[in-house]
Amino acid sequence: MEELATGGKMKTDYILLDPTGNVTILVRTSVPAGLQPAVAARLMALEPAAEQVGFISHEEGYDMVLRMAGGEFCGNASMSAAAVVAMEEGRAEGRMKLRVSGAFSPVMAEVKEGSGGIWHGTVDMPRPAAVEEADLPGAGRQPVVVFDGISHIILKEKMPREKAEEMAVAWCSCLGADAVGLMFLDEKAAALTPLVYVPAAGTLFWENSCASGTSAVGVYLAARAKEPVRLTLRQPGGSLTVEAHPEGTVRLTGTVRLIRRGSAEVDPD
Repeated sequence: MEELATGGKMKTDYILLDPTGNVTILVRTSVPAGLQPAVAARLMALEPAAEQVGFISHEEGYDMVLRMAGGEFCGNASMSAAAVVAMEEGRAEGRMKLRVSGAFSPVMAEVKEGSGGIWHGTVDMPRPAAVEEADLPGAGRQPVVVFDGISHIILKEKMPREKAEEMAVAWCSCLGADAVGLMFLDEKAAALTPLVYVPAAGTLFWENSCASGTSAVGVYLAARAKEPVRLTLRQPGGSLTVEAHPEGTVRLTGTVRLIRRGSAEVDPD
């Protein structure tokens, strides 16, 4: 861990990336898990485009270790971490083995360098723990796809933004979930609007794209159809493609762009 500077501040090195609009900060500095939410909040204040923060490190047997600030799982951040490995090792492509928070098994991600600084990536997403329905106050019975670390509610009806944000907090508690996503799905338009609440990180965001939420939609549709599905969902920040099978196998494809590297002194207290 970096030593605390004068005044209790910590010099923090990070990488700012854009995986399909879901701008992500990956912190290179070693930060104790208990301080990560506070450090993440300070960095997000400095980088207002960022929607989430992860902390990366190295461990024998893995190409990279990723822990999200709230301990949740994130497919976009996993894809970003794999791209960072390739960039730092000077590889134009590769298949990376990652250890990621919210996933009990190793996460495999493939990346390949494209043109214009864009990396194309595919992540073997964790299998869902359950595909079920839940009675939600104010919304009745709705499909819920449960992953380790986050549960996604698939919603077909639009909802006013303020109400949706209130419901995200309430339903997270109702489901007893570590984090919750409200995935507003328009099947006809193949469009998805994601709202994600992570209590441990203190974040509630209308995300530009959501990898695990896209996976949840694929899993839900495959379970409903009882056959594999492959679809591309347009989201505010771009499109993500998901391939899902009824038994739970999920692959997600998207892009990652390096915005820049930075450093900042932050007060973790």
